[in-house]
Amino acid sequence: MEQVVLLVAGARPNFMKIAPLYRAAQRHPEISCRIVHTGQHYDYEMSQAFFEDLELPAPHHFLHAGSGSHAGQTARIMIAFEEVCQAVRPALVVVVGDVNSTLACSIVAKKLEIPVAHVEAGLRSFDRTMPEEINRLVTDAISDYFFVTEPAAVDNLRREGKDPAHVCFAGHVMVDNLFHQHEKLSHISPRTFSTNTLKESLTDYAFLTLHRPGNVDDKEVFSGIVSALNRIAEERPILFPVHPRTRKKIEQFGLVLTPRIRLLPPLGFREALFLWKDAAVVLTDSGGLQEETTALGVPCVTIRTNTERPITVEQGTNILAGTDPDKIVAACRQALQSDKGRKGCKPPNWDGKAAERIWDFLLAGPLMGVRPALAG
Repeated sequence: MEQVVLLVAGARPNFMKIAPLYRAAQRHPEISCRIVHTGQHYDYEMSQAFFEDLELPAPHHFLHAGSGSHAGQTARIMIAFEEVCQAVRPALVVVVGDVNSTLACSIVAKKLEIPVAHVEAGLRSFDRTMPEEINRLVTDAISDYFFVTEPAAVDNLRREGKDPAHVCFAGHVMVDNLFHQHEKLSHISPRTFSTNTLKESLTDYAFLTLHRPGNVDDKEVFSGIVSALNRIAEERPILFPVHPRTRKKIEQFGLVLTPRIRLLPPLGFREALFLWKDAAVVLTDSGGLQEETTALGVPCVTIRTNTERPITVEQGTNILAGTDPDKIVAACRQALQSDKGRKGCKPPNWDGKAAERIWDFLLAGPLMGVRPALAG
């Protein structure tokens, strides 16, 4: 009899994490994976083409959570997900990352006595002002199985008292997806991408993403970051796909970016990869991009004061710059001169096989004969 497993995703990056899990599950006929899209974020790229690029079917369950306060959104997800769990009776719920959907669905599953597996478990920024840190802490406090991306996460879970037998150093499913998509790019004509002409016109450029509330919601902080970016752009142009939230704040605060910062519309995963993989340096406040640049050996400057992904700094190409303008500029110059750049640093188990390790672990025990008894 097939074991039904629910794969939960709440925003675009989550789908990039569950895609390798879904693809790998197709090799195991004893598993029936169903995708739950909570609808946590309205997303400009959640088209059918987006799912086709990731080789995913349309979500089996859509919860229509929508935006709103953390409490309101979490509550809507919990109510809708409980109905799905009662109807489907899954053997396991798999949550990924650290968004509100991760927290909400793990709580619902545990209340219904359904085992929970957290993929990307154990990451800690040790900054409890970050909503993501609260989501990570609570999810790991109640999960049953923990799939980690780096040794520091194993250490964090051990300190928090987790059973080592339930912790698996699997590697990183985001890197699985990155390698899969990178290989796909080699078979696609560059002319397919709207940014190809722009890329061809440049011999040297930086790539930028910026969206975290701590960076763009505070006028003073954001103004300082923009001043640093304008200085960096004097030396090489910057390609900047602008998140809708960030564009709104640029207009609201009246910030002026030099014309050498080329503002682009939001890009799909493949087109963004098409640009940043060949950038001289990537500037970002994204957690995922810190890891992806490390996996491909692209110099990276993280515009944040902390990171929950220390391996990208310790073994990778990432430099943590903070938000001081002078330090951002200095970090960019350091990244461009670093001997780590372009060497393709590969932390342990970042080899594109994390999803396979996760299913091997689950099928060796947690999914052997599991039949949940729903509460209530």
